[in-house]
Amino acid sequence: MLSNQKGRLTFSQQNMNDRRHQHRGVAETSLLSVREDGVHNRTDWLAAEEPLEIRVQGPQQDALSVAVTMRTPGHDDELTIGFLYTEGLIHSRAEIVNIEANTLRLDGQPCNTATVTLAHQFDLAPLKRNFYATSSCGICGKASLEQIAVHCDPVAPGPVIPRSLIVSLPQALRQTQQLFDQTGGLHATGLFDIFGRLLLVREDVGRHNAVDKVVGHHVLAGKSSLANHVLMVSGRLSFEILQKAAMARVPIVCAVSAPSSLAVQVAQRFGVTIIGFLRDRHFNVYTHPERIALDC
Repeated sequence: MLSNQKGRLTFSQQNMNDRRHQHRGVAETSLLSVREDGVHNRTDWLAAEEPLEIRVQGPQQDALSVAVTMRTPGHDDELTIGFLYTEGLIHSRAEIVNIEANTLRLDGQPCNTATVTLAHQFDLAPLKRNFYATSSCGICGKASLEQIAVHCDPVAPGPVIPRSLIVSLPQALRQTQQLFDQTGGLHATGLFDIFGRLLLVREDVGRHNAVDKVVGHHVLAGKSSLANHVLMVSGRLSFEILQKAAMARVPIVCAVSAPSSLAVQVAQRFGVTIIGFLRDRHFNVYTHPERIALDC
């Protein structure tokens, strides 16, 4: 649990206990390994996948269930706050009074809930509009784009990043993917500064969850904008990832795979540079190439 004491968020003992259980990010399994020399019984590690119910409440208000997301346990407070922020349901760290995330039951099993208490009443109406638009993205891209526009303006111009820095990002991210090395089944999001320094990495079975954890980390630190940063993801670029990047004011988003058509539309409209198929020192620039210095 995080509590607000004299304007500061502090970890409680329960949260420290949760951190000791971060090995829940992987799960051991038995399997048959079929090889040319025969069939062998062995054990292996899988990426853990568990539901997390996100709840929100205000003063004298019962907790409202906002969403259930399948995620890899760990950094649940960041995931919760990042989700609420990138969905436009909260706007700053100052709104948050308390977070109780992943509290363990008496039998030691996780409850898989996260409850956020806000300093003001939580209005459910914007939530319904938001998720209608999100769910309609495969049917009506215009509705999804208009929903993002309700919450954010286009990203500011700049910065300009050299080509040599861009091609260095995949290896820098890959070298930090500890859970992926163990399981082979997790997405990663890395946050870099404009000098190519890796500032933060989060892994999750959901690529959008990994982004939310990165954004949530900075919102909890009182930094709601990620301008002058580069986001690097280990998979493809979906609409949801570009929505979250636009909400967090990220100017450049890179991926080792392709963007979707609606992701490109979001990036074009909200001023985000998309780089896809970033691998083996090659890449494609899909939107706003003015931020990439291609001659250096």
